[in-house]
Amino acid sequence: MTSGLLVAYFEDENGLLRAAREARAAGLKIHDAYTPYAVHGLDAAMGQRPSRLPWVTLLCGLTGTLLAFWFQRWTSAVSWPINVGGKPAHSFPAFIPVAFEFTVLLAALGTVAALFIRVGLRPRVGLPRVLPRVTNDRFALALCTDGEDFNGAAAAELCRNAGACEVSAVEEAP
Repeated sequence: MTSGLLVAYFEDENGLLRAAREARAAGLKIHDAYTPYAVHGLDAAMGQRPSRLPWVTLLCGLTGTLLAFWFQRWTSAVSWPINVGGKPAHSFPAFIPVAFEFTVLLAALGTVAALFIRVGLRPRVGLPRVLPRVTNDRFALALCTDGEDFNGAAAAELCRNAGACEVSAVEEAP
C-alpha cells in the first residue's frame, strides 16, 4: 500500500475513543484524530505525552517579570535617578503593576509563538487536506498506512468493530 492514511469516521466520541485504544493496542500508528470539540481522554487513548506548553508559559512569564523589574530599576535608579519628593529611587511597590502586565504579555506571546512553532503553523502554498464534516458533527481517526506489516483490511475491520460508520483511504498530502 502506498504512503497515505486510512480514515475512519464516527458519529460519536465513544466509538472514536474505543477505536483509538484498540488501534494503539494493535500496534497501529495513529496519525491524528479530528473532532468538532475537545474529547476528554483522547490524548491518553492515542498515547500522547502531556504537553510541555505550560512550562514554556512559566518560563516566558518569569522572564517578563525579571525584565520588567530590571528595566524599571535601571531607568529610575541607575540611568536617570531623580529625587522626587524624597521618595527612594527603587520603589518596589510602584513597579508591581508594570511588572505584572509585562509578565502577562510575554507569557501570552511566548505561548502562542511556541504553539505555532511546535505544530508547524506557517504560511503554505497549497491547501491542507480537508476531511468532510469533521468540524461540524463527525469524528475521524486517521491511521498511517506506511510500513511493511500494515494490513489495511484488518485495520478497517478494527475501526468498523469500534463503531465506524465509514472507512476510506486517503493519499498522503505532499
